Amino acid sequence: MNIKTTRRGSLLRDSGPMRERQAWVLTGPTGVGKTAIAHQLAKQFNAVALCADSMAIYRHMDIGTAKPEPALQIEVPYRGINLVDPNEAFSVGAFVHAARRAVEEAEALGRPLLVVGGTGLYLSALLRGLDVHSEPDPLRRAHWERVWEEGGLQGLQDALRKLDESSFRRLADPQNPRRVIRALERAEAGETSASWSERNLRPVVGLRMEPAHLRERIEVRARAMFEEGLVEEARGIRARWPELSPTARHAIGYAEAFAVLDGECDEDAARAQTVKRTWSLARRQMTWLRHQIPVSWVDVASGMTVDEQVACVRRQWEQDGPSTLYL
Repeated sequence: MNIKTTRRGSLLRDSGPMRERQAWVLTGPTGVGKTAIAHQLAKQFNAVALCADSMAIYRHMDIGTAKPEPALQIEVPYRGINLVDPNEAFSVGAFVHAARRAVEEAEALGRPLLVVGGTGLYLSALLRGLDVHSEPDPLRRAHWERVWEEGGLQGLQDALRKLDESSFRRLADPQNPRRVIRALERAEAGETSASWSERNLRPVVGLRMEPAHLRERIEVRARAMFEEGLVEEARGIRARWPELSPTARHAIGYAEAFAVLDGECDEDAARAQTVKRTWSLARRQMTWLRHQIPVSWVDVASGMTVDEQVACVRRQWEQDGPSTLYL
């Protein structure tokens, strides 16, 4: 398999130049085992790895985010991780900036780029393009937050339906007010779902497994997180940053660890709630992947080794070719 970085011309938007870039993309729901497989593939291809994960961007949040361990980061250059502290805000536009730097680094080194992650908003921005010069306007965001406070989630949903009904239908999690607000901001900027759909998307490779198997893996991972010291890590984070960003504060696992520290529940209850929320996230991710981007699925059967899974992904990539990123 001849894997290399290529360019296929340029693409311009009103916001500035945007180019088509090539990358190998691996996605799937949380808990399916993407990190281990992507790491082996990145080593085989001598690739730069870009994590498309909205929790991996936080420094010092390590146990609960399942980001590559430090030893693995020595073997493979990972980008898209450890970008901001837990008290800092982060946007999809900031992620796109980081992705541009990663792809430019890979091109300068003559190495391919491998994207791994399951955050739909990040994947959509990479595969369809995003106007990174239109960062959220603080005044407009304040307006929509007032709508949220006064009219609740229903007020936000009604506003998005009025602006762009199809954008509302495409939301992976319409019950998440932050997602709805971001969709409103994109719709106001003219980034409607119709414009997203204009791209002729090539399929990405996705990992999937039987629900019972995935649920079991999620339970094992949640147990390991608490045994490895998630509550103590959360204690250290809170001591250093008393005011966390909303995303970090409500992150799966960390919100439950904070509840333990506050005496609201014990670790068993926190672990059970972490499993429940992680399982819900995995189901939402699968729904999004089935409906929003073309995916060539690789089924991960119980008992398959990492090497076997790596071989399956390679065969699918050989068949499909790389995906196009718009950056």
